[in-house]
Amino acid sequence: MAVTVELTRFKVSPDNTEALLAARPAMLADFRADREGFLDARLVRLSDDHWLDIVEWRSPEDFAASRAKGANLPGIAAFFAAIGDLVADEEGTLADR
Repeated sequence: MAVTVELTRFKVSPDNTEALLAARPAMLADFRADREGFLDARLVRLSDDHWLDIVEWRSPEDFAASRAKGANLPGIAAFFAAIGDLVADEEGTLADR
């Protein structure tokens, strides 16, 4: 089965960068505990205020179920709260595994 990849590009104001990074470990812990099919995530800083979150899911169904849950746990909510603007959100299939 091919791995589903979520690519989310967003903006974070400089005064929220510390909050974003501080919230990341709890967000990942919440995903591991609550999101079936969550495999891994990498956060990439593209510029001062643009970021890319690359999240791997076991299947498109697992990704869809995660989206339906939204920010249902404190660690996830804190991470999402630090995000200013959503720039792009895409889904694809990992091609090189």
